[in-house]
Amino acid sequence: MKTKAVRLYGKDDLRLEEFELPAIKDDEILAKVVSDSICMSSYKAAHQGTDHKRVPDDAATNPVIIGHEFAGQIVEVGPKWQSQFKPGDKFSIQPAMNYPGGPVGIYSAPGYSYKFIGGDATYVIIPAEVMETGCLLPYTGEGFYPASLSEPLSCVIGAMHANYHTHPGSYHHDMEIKDGGKMALLAGVGPMGLACINYVLHREDRKPALFVVTDIDQARLDRAASLYTKEFAAKRGIDLRYVNTGTMEDPAALLREISGGTGYDEVVVMAPVPAVVAQADDILAFDGCLNFFSGPGKPDFKAPLNFYNVHYSSTHVVGTSGGNTDDMKEALYYMAKGMDPAGLVTHIGGLNAVIDTTLNLPSIPGGKKLIYTHIDMPLTAIADFGKAGTPLFDELDRICRAHNGLWNVEAENYLLSYYEKD
Repeated sequence: MKTKAVRLYGKDDLRLEEFELPAIKDDEILAKVVSDSICMSSYKAAHQGTDHKRVPDDAATNPVIIGHEFAGQIVEVGPKWQSQFKPGDKFSIQPAMNYPGGPVGIYSAPGYSYKFIGGDATYVIIPAEVMETGCLLPYTGEGFYPASLSEPLSCVIGAMHANYHTHPGSYHHDMEIKDGGKMALLAGVGPMGLACINYVLHREDRKPALFVVTDIDQARLDRAASLYTKEFAAKRGIDLRYVNTGTMEDPAALLREISGGTGYDEVVVMAPVPAVVAQADDILAFDGCLNFFSGPGKPDFKAPLNFYNVHYSSTHVVGTSGGNTDDMKEALYYMAKGMDPAGLVTHIGGLNAVIDTTLNLPSIPGGKKLIYTHIDMPLTAIADFGKAGTPLFDELDRICRAHNGLWNVEAENYLLSYYEKD
């Protein structure tokens, strides 16, 4: 079967190509990719090329398919897996397999390391290790884009689970956020911040009593507040506050005041900016956990930390990068129950838009860029659908306006059916 895919050959060398897939082996699965969400990690891999720890050294002669936040349908199942999977099943994939036998060892991942599997393709071959590590995950909810977004959502789920607290006088640590505690999310209304807010508000087993979200961009704060409202949070027993720290002379002092003077049990840093890290350190409560979520682009990134508080107030730091398979299963569980991640998505495009979008991702404003791999369509902001002046975009604009300006399953179904008719 022929596939069309964006492949990485080296630094800044992405190519959209059509080529033949080999016949699947008895322990492989042929699948159709429907949607892929472009991640900053793909931007980093594209710019670093073989210097990236997940990209094989021989990419120049054996290029890899990029894209790791993808969803689709199974087409053909090798005999080994026919008791577990069948054609037509919808799926998502956990790319962080922790599989030592892959092209780059333990770091091997679909979307970085493999010739025949990645999200920015029409058809892929799922290798045996994906199934053997339990990383081919069924999705039973509506549409496909929620399953594509299960991977980024799993990252913030993992961040919540990775927070920890101590017991004075013992060496026992309690993993997790404090139920009924106080949480701050700094620089918190970018795509991953929105995913975190969405999860915190919908989580069933534990939640903070006070949840403060900060940013320096009022327009982004206003959008977040319209998507994830204080009223909805209050129904869940959460006091949600959106705070613009951009014009404040002493943001840390005000944030501590909002906490009632105690500081915060968890402070999650969503931007690799030294001043934001320092601010997070300043507002930690006794036994507070600073979660450094957003990975810096430079290996020499440093920020000040108050070691007096580390010693006397038991403050501590944890860093998380990605979620595990259980986190992704949890993401799929909540989305199958109706938690919609559409607030993360601001742009829609086709496979032809992947290269420019990936290479220029930091300069494109907004949230997640969602790609439908079987269509040709310029990357277009949902807010600009009504300006395109075509019947397709006019109808997509009408549908999205009926859904609070958000991408949605109805719009996805219309888009896919429109291109199937051509």
